[in-house]
Amino acid sequence: MRAGKFTSLVPIIRLFWRERRGGLMAGAALSAATVLAGIALLGVSGWFVTAAAIAGLTTATALAFDVFAPSAAIRFLALSRTAARYFERLQTHDATLRVLAGLRVRLFQGFAAPGAAKALALRPARLLFRLTADVDALDSLYLRVLVPGFVAIIAGLVTIAALGALSWPLAFAVGAAIVIPGLMIPALSARFAERPARRRAHAQEALRARAVDLVAGQSELAFAGGLQDQRARVAAADAREHASDLALNRIETNAGFGFDIVTAFILSGVLLAGAALASAGTVTAPLAALALLIAFAALEPFAGLRRGAMELGRTLLAARRLSPRLDAEPGSRFRPESPKPGHALALDNVTMRYEGRARAAVSNLSLSVKTGEKVALIGASGAGKSSIMALFAGEAAPQAGTVAALDATILSQRTELFQDSLRANLKIAAPAADDDAMMAALDAAGLGETVRALPQGLDTDLGEQGIGLSGGQSRRLALARLLLRDTPVFLLDEPTEGLDGKTARDVMSRINARASEGRTLLVATHIRREAEIADRLLVIDSGRIISAPKRGEHGFDAALAALRPD
Repeated sequence: MRAGKFTSLVPIIRLFWRERRGGLMAGAALSAATVLAGIALLGVSGWFVTAAAIAGLTTATALAFDVFAPSAAIRFLALSRTAARYFERLQTHDATLRVLAGLRVRLFQGFAAPGAAKALALRPARLLFRLTADVDALDSLYLRVLVPGFVAIIAGLVTIAALGALSWPLAFAVGAAIVIPGLMIPALSARFAERPARRRAHAQEALRARAVDLVAGQSELAFAGGLQDQRARVAAADAREHASDLALNRIETNAGFGFDIVTAFILSGVLLAGAALASAGTVTAPLAALALLIAFAALEPFAGLRRGAMELGRTLLAARRLSPRLDAEPGSRFRPESPKPGHALALDNVTMRYEGRARAAVSNLSLSVKTGEKVALIGASGAGKSSIMALFAGEAAPQAGTVAALDATILSQRTELFQDSLRANLKIAAPAADDDAMMAALDAAGLGETVRALPQGLDTDLGEQGIGLSGGQSRRLALARLLLRDTPVFLLDEPTEGLDGKTARDVMSRINARASEGRTLLVATHIRREAEIADRLLVIDSGRIISAPKRGEHGFDAALAALRPD
């Protein structure tokens, strides 16, 4: 496994350290205390049983043997191990859950960066599965990799120190026999498990997405004759996951077999060495038993690394996919510059392309919109209209050139309404707005009387995506939110798409009335009714302006006539 693969873990570990440094260190310390108490318990118990058996061979030694001090030590170690294990589980899981909560916050901040939400919306089902699975996968980094690795090394060092009191050659030999294979076996397991773990993750994502498509779209699939093909795709994803599980099980079984062989060799070696030292009179038989059981107990944390090794490939995949979003600093979203006096919007030789696209959405584009001017961007779908709006709104960053804009509010093709009250949906635009200001905005949008007629008024709850309102009412609520924010620039991206002609014309007349108060208006559209309020038309093709007729010019009427009628 190449070292470069671990670079994606750096932002994750940095986040862990920043979010819960003390808790993570306390959890690791408690885990080490648990393992060390277990090693001491087993060693002292072995010494006590062996010493008691030897003391019982004669009456004199039996009467002289002190059973109380070793018994008290064993009880103390047993209680200490139990208490340490209990608090270690509390601490490590509490710290992990708190870190993952911080991770989710940073991810949401990362997805607020320009273009991130658009990329997420391209494949929402699969990316949602991926996002939740990736966050869950990162809990194993601390619980099954970092903590067990730290504890294993501490156990190895303590074992060397403890056995060094008996024989330093034995201590170093046992330490090397424990630490080197104990770390190499998980490392090799992680290397061999990386590919099947990654395949298993991809297969799970495909299986979930295809199963959802099968259940949610079974009627459409049946009508189109694609039901059997979709079942076959689900079965293929399930087969890939099954094959990956079998491969991971084989690797884990081989790792366990390797640990069993190492354990057998170590115990045999310590047993023979202890017998030789006892025969030479260097150590007593109870101390030889203590050494044997300490070596046996010291292998426990190394064996615990096996689970982390099996999941390391999945963890690395999750880290590689999440790290770019974690590296995005909060508040680092693109912000347009201030325009020159007398201008509200301007682009100067701007080029912008979306991630993964070879062709630029906007190419070497320059334009300017004066304060109070009404301009319509017209052109075919994919011409670059929405990309220009995204640049002015700060939702996309240019690769070259300069973007300048006054404070703007965008009304996009699909405005999000949330499962909350009408008041809460309006306060998104102006958190400090009172009821009078909200009702004034609703009146201006043509929704005031409808809201007053509701039994709970502004406290009326909406369902997901604004369920409870008709399409026209939802659009008017979005318009009220636009008017409530009251910025000097309105950016409208096909604001009446999907509305009936009467409602659409009413919405546009209300927007035009508010824009006539001195606001600048930029509309991206291919519908005639939306472009009719403009003073100037900018015809866009492949991210470039090919003509810019003004009202009263022959080209203006011809461009309007070419647009889609109501």
